Amino acid sequence: MRREQDEFKFNIGVIGFPLLFVLIIWIIFWFEVRFRLDFSSFGVLPRTVKGLRGVLFSPFIHSDITHLWHNTLPLLILSLALFYFYQSNAWKVLIIGTLFTGIATWLLGRTANHIGASGVVYMLFGFLFFKGIIAKHFRLTALSFVVVFIYGSMVWYILPIDPKISWEGHLSGLFVGTLLAFFIKRGVVRPKKYYWQSSDYNPEEDEFLKHFDENGNFIEKIVEENEQKPDAIQVIYEYKDKTDESRKTE
Repeated sequence: MRREQDEFKFNIGVIGFPLLFVLIIWIIFWFEVRFRLDFSSFGVLPRTVKGLRGVLFSPFIHSDITHLWHNTLPLLILSLALFYFYQSNAWKVLIIGTLFTGIATWLLGRTANHIGASGVVYMLFGFLFFKGIIAKHFRLTALSFVVVFIYGSMVWYILPIDPKISWEGHLSGLFVGTLLAFFIKRGVVRPKKYYWQSSDYNPEEDEFLKHFDENGNFIEKIVEENEQKPDAIQVIYEYKDKTDESRKTE
């Protein structure tokens, strides 16, 4: 039986795998430039059998250095967050999310070669944002707000505002990431439960709540100085006057 992720742990894979992804993308782009090749034909070509190969290859192909750079930083940051905060599900999200993003683009896209890792970036964005809200863990929720604060403006590019941009790939990635956030439930860090959240909690036996009345007002308990418990042991000290002792020695 698969265990739940009980805490956030740092390991070499948290940094190593995202860096590896980015490095592979840059090496492929360098290979194209160095040998004057063009891998654009390996992108997603919607509703064609040949275009299905782009489901696997398109995230590694970019048209120019600007396109590559715009995808590099968000891909690195979001994948780092994925591998640190969702270690148990990181590979599942990355592999399934990438494949289904490509398939959705193949179904919905215009007749053109859709290339680039931006669909994966939008998939990670959708998953990290919505999963943090659903999980109700304060750190994951904070991550959701950080993600939307930094990359929230990307939402505009799921609309057809630029014919050169594959808004279908962006929309597909965001949709797939959101679905994964709702369907993946196991292996996610759960919020800590306090004793007053347990099913057998009785507020009448809570020592802290006994200090408040039914209206929420604090009750100050005054303990009298002479009040003693029945089983308490009382110690009495007697002091002799030193002046009386000095008189006896004279």
